[in-house]
Amino acid sequence: MLDIKRIRENPDYFREGMRKRHEDETAIDQVLELDAARRRILQEVESNTATVNRLSKEVRSAKDAEQRQGLIAQSRALGEQNKAGQLELAQVEQDLNSLLLTLPMPPHSSVPIGKDDSENVEIRRVGEIRKFDFTPLPHWEIGEKLGIIDFERGQKVFGARGYALIGRGAKLERALINFFLDVHIERHGYTEIYPPYLVNAESALGAGNLPKFAEEMYFDPKNEVYLIPTAEVPLTNLHRDEILEPGTLPINYVAYTPCFRTEIGSGGRDKRGLIRVHQFDKVEMVKFVEPQTSYQELEKLLQNALDILDLLKLPYRILEICTGDIGAKATKQYDPEVWMAGAEDGQGKYVEISSCSNFEDFQGRRANIRYRPEAEAKPEFVHTLNGSGLAVGRTFAAILENYQQADGSVIIPEVLRSYMGGLEVLKR
Repeated sequence: MLDIKRIRENPDYFREGMRKRHEDETAIDQVLELDAARRRILQEVESNTATVNRLSKEVRSAKDAEQRQGLIAQSRALGEQNKAGQLELAQVEQDLNSLLLTLPMPPHSSVPIGKDDSENVEIRRVGEIRKFDFTPLPHWEIGEKLGIIDFERGQKVFGARGYALIGRGAKLERALINFFLDVHIERHGYTEIYPPYLVNAESALGAGNLPKFAEEMYFDPKNEVYLIPTAEVPLTNLHRDEILEPGTLPINYVAYTPCFRTEIGSGGRDKRGLIRVHQFDKVEMVKFVEPQTSYQELEKLLQNALDILDLLKLPYRILEICTGDIGAKATKQYDPEVWMAGAEDGQGKYVEISSCSNFEDFQGRRANIRYRPEAEAKPEFVHTLNGSGLAVGRTFAAILENYQQADGSVIIPEVLRSYMGGLEVLKR
């Protein structure tokens, strides 16, 4: 959520942020108009209230009955005027807050300018792309041939984009989850959380998923709860409405959860396989940090995600996301993309495997998460960061495609073998 005081003091900065995102900058003018109306009405209400209080004192001290009645009538008239003013004030405040909740964060000055994902900037590529002496298959064909993925029965149970992992496929999924968690906990120093998979509206609002992205979440109207689209939502809200004491930050949390997304707007993209599905597993990292360290912490967060890809020896590239493609909550965003050798009929392509973002105080304001820099200091809003570490299903798919062999088998990366009971190769 944007800071109304900052918008009031420097509206051009926020207008420029909207222009960089190719959003309607007149929304900032609407905010300023509503804010001016709110302050005007508030001033009138407070002035009337002060007058009513003064008249009440005069009524008590008035000795003349006619004078007393006149003061009472004047006080009642102002009281009625105040009731109308308070109703108007409540409506203006509601309109202002509703608008502020939909506005994106201005991108950081270092973010590349661009109109859409075609203008994201590739920072570097890591790892050697394997040259096959046969035509590599996509992961859905490999998985079905190995008998470890069953799309037909998964779709029978759920519907479009449904799937089931069978036998060693299920074990590989579990191995990846445990491996990711162990690396982040033991090497990177994160604290593991087992969070709720259902959240209330306050949590979805605090994380920034409501109101703008309501259609992307599954909702239970009877109990008024949402299935989480990512562990970011419950992890962020663990400290909602709290003031964190000096020395508490940084806080680094990691969690495995299933994730649920309606995939509204995905159309025909990635209809086959595990890349874009309604239910998937993900290990998520969330950081609560002091504002002055948040961009250094973003680089650490990114490296934590990349360490997993390096250990698995999967080739990847890193994109810095441009202003026209960056997430609404983010001020700066990196997207690591893993190489999928069998995609596009054997031609291969890079696919997003993580997204690492700095949200600055966007979630801190919405969820009212503050900290004290030192004892007795005035509380300030924390900065929050979020990154996938990693998307499990997409990593599963990347292993099948990059480690596939001509006979249809798949070599298991060395770092996963202990999690697979010593198994080195997946065979039919």
